[in-house]
Amino acid sequence: MSRNRILVVEDDKAISDGIAVNLQYSDYDYKVFANGQEAAEALRDDYSYDLALLDIMLPGMDGFELLGHMQNYNIPVIYLTAKDDTASEIKGLREGAEDYIVKPFEILTLLVRIEKVLKRTGKLNKILRVCNILIDLEQHKITKDGKEIGLKPLEFEVFAMLAKYKNRTIPRDKILNEIWGIDFFGGTRTVDVHIANIRKKLELNDMIKTVPKYGYRLEG
Repeated sequence: MSRNRILVVEDDKAISDGIAVNLQYSDYDYKVFANGQEAAEALRDDYSYDLALLDIMLPGMDGFELLGHMQNYNIPVIYLTAKDDTASEIKGLREGAEDYIVKPFEILTLLVRIEKVLKRTGKLNKILRVCNILIDLEQHKITKDGKEIGLKPLEFEVFAMLAKYKNRTIPRDKILNEIWGIDFFGGTRTVDVHIANIRKKLELNDMIKTVPKYGYRLEG
């Protein structure tokens, strides 16, 4: 089963290391460059990326120029940059970037944006695996050890979200807003009920951890 492949071009090692760790946790394949020119040259031999995360202020070649090289290979781009001025954001988006995120940013926000861009551009891997469980995002179907497990639509969405961001604690209100929407009037108890149902149906009491007064984490 293939994984989505992400190109990261970022010269701040602390930031690129943090992104890399979280991409790995989220089952993405990735490659990191710290120099824009080196990244552009490397594309000649290897351009099989589903998405690029580009800083703008880079040594060798800046992110604006590097965008053109990505477009030559049909690689969607999200800018990750400290340039928070409106002119730079407009320039990046007008020239073809899919998104523009200003540093500092929350890693979970970045992962959600990555998923949305991959989905919008038709590049999202539609099958997720968590140990012996396969999650078909397109067919809304879950199988465990080859046997289909019936989850209600919202239970499926909650479990898919836990799987996408596994090994990472997701706040209850984040789950509520992403799945039910910000206009939902119910409380976070709704999330707790759905988690309880998922645990029972998939027999995942040990893998879905509760973080008291905060949220949930799927380990695997």
